[in-house]
Amino acid sequence: MGHPLMGPPLMGPLLLTWALLLHSGVTHGNDTPWRPCTDLLPLDLLRRVLPGDGGAVEGVRMVQMRGARGIRISGGQRSLSFPASQIFINCHRFPSEFSIVTTLNLPSANQQRDSEYVFTLLDEKKDRVLLGVSVARGDVHFLFWSGRGRRRVPFRGVALADGRWHTLVLAVSGHFATLTLDCGMPLELMLDGPFPSDLNTRGSRLFVGSRRRYKGLFSGLLRQLVLLPGSDATPRVCPSSVPSLAALSVPPSLLQLPPQGSSANQLPLYPYEAEVRVTEGLAPPCGDLEQGQLWVNTQQRGLYLCDGLLWLPMLQEHARLDYVEDHQHLHTRSKTFDTEVFLMPPLGLFLATAGRDSHTGSALYRWEEGEFRLFQNISTYEAQAWKYFTIGKRCFLVVANAGSEEGVGEEYSVIYKWSSSKQKFLRYQSLQTHTAQDWEAFSIQGEAFLAVANHRRADNNHNIESVIYKWNAGTRLFEVNQTLQTSGAYDWEFFSVGHYHFLAVANTFDGDTTHINSTLYVWVAGRFQLFQHITTFGATDWEMFEIGGRVFLAVANGELHTSGSSEYSINSTIYELNMELQRFIRFQDILTHTAVDWEFFTVGTQSFLVVANSYNGTSYTLKSVIYRWQGSEGFVAAHELLTVGCRDWEFFHTSEGSFLVYASATSTLSKVFRLKTY
Repeated sequence: MGHPLMGPPLMGPLLLTWALLLHSGVTHGNDTPWRPCTDLLPLDLLRRVLPGDGGAVEGVRMVQMRGARGIRISGGQRSLSFPASQIFINCHRFPSEFSIVTTLNLPSANQQRDSEYVFTLLDEKKDRVLLGVSVARGDVHFLFWSGRGRRRVPFRGVALADGRWHTLVLAVSGHFATLTLDCGMPLELMLDGPFPSDLNTRGSRLFVGSRRRYKGLFSGLLRQLVLLPGSDATPRVCPSSVPSLAALSVPPSLLQLPPQGSSANQLPLYPYEAEVRVTEGLAPPCGDLEQGQLWVNTQQRGLYLCDGLLWLPMLQEHARLDYVEDHQHLHTRSKTFDTEVFLMPPLGLFLATAGRDSHTGSALYRWEEGEFRLFQNISTYEAQAWKYFTIGKRCFLVVANAGSEEGVGEEYSVIYKWSSSKQKFLRYQSLQTHTAQDWEAFSIQGEAFLAVANHRRADNNHNIESVIYKWNAGTRLFEVNQTLQTSGAYDWEFFSVGHYHFLAVANTFDGDTTHINSTLYVWVAGRFQLFQHITTFGATDWEMFEIGGRVFLAVANGELHTSGSSEYSINSTIYELNMELQRFIRFQDILTHTAVDWEFFTVGTQSFLVVANSYNGTSYTLKSVIYRWQGSEGFVAAHELLTVGCRDWEFFHTSEGSFLVYASATSTLSKVFRLKTY
């Protein structure tokens, strides 16, 4: 994004880059234009040691593994190196702030005791490692030379030796080194001193996959190795549709088919290995044994890749939504206020339902053979919503309880943690809440947060504080981080635009009227601060989505209540972020009937919004509507679905197709619809 959203207090990207480079240790006279030591663009180190014409390299083989290509090194350390002066063209100082991006694959049997080097920057005369990255026994080590000698920064317990592709981003700035694995939560370590600003590279040489010796030779596959001076590369590669193969710069020879010789009888110039099988017809199993294999779907004319759990589309005709049909009648134990669909590898797809009845509680379902089947019952108390989230390898579910265990007294919402040994979610932490309606889970700069929407207290006071909790890695518990004043809070929506993080609350009722402001907050200096008020009418939900680089925010307005009268058929509104005004402005009004949820989804290249219409003043049996994006026309009605007390929509996709599930707040029957495409 080219426009800062908060104006002068926040540093613009060009100014930030200039400021970082100013600390690189480069000096110049008043008459000499300032120049950095190296190019400011990503420097593809792997590409520099692989010939562009596809010629053979001593000790190097190209290998295709699990749907991607890399190189395997068996020798020729000198040929896989180059003088550092090729990239440090203006001076001989390594940047004090930089990132290293590498994509690698280590075999499952690799539990080596000794370090294997991904790359090293070596002072050849002194045989000294000036900088490097190595792996050993599940740890990643960042090595560098400072005035106090060789320094080793270990990132413990980084699971790499599993035969799968992984992308690592190592970002170094000042006293901190941060490692991000597969676009997950960053692991940040504090150095015992700042990274040196005077690391001299004169006379050094950069070695890929070794430190010049045969001992320590990297035994896995390398696909990407990039140096980005002056900034953190994580926002450039993440998020990614395939996080394990997130790319900043991959050599062309590893992106394309194997280079061919001048005649059809010649073998590829690179020694080449492949581990690929192609299956056609009906969908075959997709598990660990099939990972990296291909499937040709002859019915949908598509090519799919198995990622070890699901078949991911690689080449296919863009599907278009034709019609919607009933797929499954989901009989729940009680009336349902909310559903949460989530994927938990390697176990599969799950659906959590929030049960209104405290006696029967809530239920967790697992997708098996094309339908949801009961997996676990969980005790809840007038459950309003579920939220699934992860912290590292830990998997959690948090429920918003609007009632108490005894029916009277203090109310507690509960966090549940997945137990691998018991194969179910177990109670982990209780947090006091007040008629909680919703939870939102998010992370900012590697920190995990939870926000609860407190609706009202026992004395019926709606103007109370909702709470943001922060994960304490030491105690492994959530602790209060910030409180925000809300009025009948019903929903939280967290989203990011570029480097800016927002949190929107749907305020429903202030004790007198539903015609009140809902509020957007922006993250500044470690806290959420006011960004914008938007007038809403009994707001029940916010839904953020993007179409073609445009950022939208849709509010579900539930009821206009003033002076004892209520209107249920009112407009809900879609807002668009205006970059020049740095505000969300009204884009489109849509007539809804006690709308309580919006769900955005895509089918092929088409974008859709579905609304949960729940009540029109006389009946709960209504048509909820799917709206299709029509460009300058905005969203237009495309399909109508008969629903009963519709409270929530969730979209999900499996190898069988795309689906919508809705929760019924007035019936014990919820439904799964299948989206038929052509």
